[in-house]
Amino acid sequence: MSKLKYYYDSETLSYKKIEKKKGRKLKIFALSLLGMFLSGFLLLLVYINLPSVQTPKELSLQRELNNMQLQFDLLNRKMEQAQAVLSEVEDRDNNLYRVYFETNPIPDEQRKAGFGGINRYKDLEGFENSKLIISASRNLDILTKQIVVQSKSLDEIAKLAEEKEKLLVAIPAIQPVNNEDLTRVASGYGYRTDPFTKAKKFHYGMDFTAPRGTPIYATGDGVVTRADNTATGYGNHVVIDHGYGYESLYGHMYKYNVRRGQKVQRGDVIGFVGSTGRSEGPHCHYEVFKDGERINPINFYYGSLSAEEFAEMLKISQQENQSMD
Repeated sequence: MSKLKYYYDSETLSYKKIEKKKGRKLKIFALSLLGMFLSGFLLLLVYINLPSVQTPKELSLQRELNNMQLQFDLLNRKMEQAQAVLSEVEDRDNNLYRVYFETNPIPDEQRKAGFGGINRYKDLEGFENSKLIISASRNLDILTKQIVVQSKSLDEIAKLAEEKEKLLVAIPAIQPVNNEDLTRVASGYGYRTDPFTKAKKFHYGMDFTAPRGTPIYATGDGVVTRADNTATGYGNHVVIDHGYGYESLYGHMYKYNVRRGQKVQRGDVIGFVGSTGRSEGPHCHYEVFKDGERINPINFYYGSLSAEEFAEMLKISQQENQSMD
């Protein structure tokens, strides 16, 4: 039973009972309901914004994550720069080095081939930044493979360059007799008058007249295969095998300065001018062979003649005069 409440009426000087007003309970209920609603709304706001309220540890981890993303971005940029430089090297490799050394270029499909088969990056999936990490990993793998391909290509180019260098020093490229020692270029390659029969006969070499005893030089690196006088007409002569299908012959020597099997280098003295064998006077008969066939020696003096000297020698060698042998 609820207690009765009274109040003192100063006018009547007596206590009067407090009568409960109609609707009071309704107001109290309404206020209570409003309070509960406001409290729930405030709790909802706190719940929604709770993720943005981070602890010091969470803030530290977030900074590390942001730094990692920055580093991956920088790594991707560096790989793009490396890719650009590598592309220039690949372009020079295909269009310069390989063209010069007469070898096939490496196709783009081989240089830039991806990685088929199993998913190599499955372990990197499912993370917040998986896409960034997988992209960087894939680019790095492709770049690494391209570098390996290019490295092997450069190794191949180095071997080709070494072979090219050996070829260049092996090919006959100078005159067998120095210009200052020459009396004249007596006869060139082609049909000439035979000094003994006076009939036209094909002359397979070039004759360089010079005083007896003038040094004769090896025109390219190689190995002496002959140093004798057993071949008909050549007298004392030397034959050098230069490799790569090239040989050179030096006839009518006064004497040898090499022996069979000896290795010689371009410019070595291999003998001296004479007039042995079928010869009309002191001179060096010089021939060049390629794959067993005699070819015009005039095309092999680029190592010792200027353009003007070569033009003059070409003019003289084409004259249909009398040979010396």
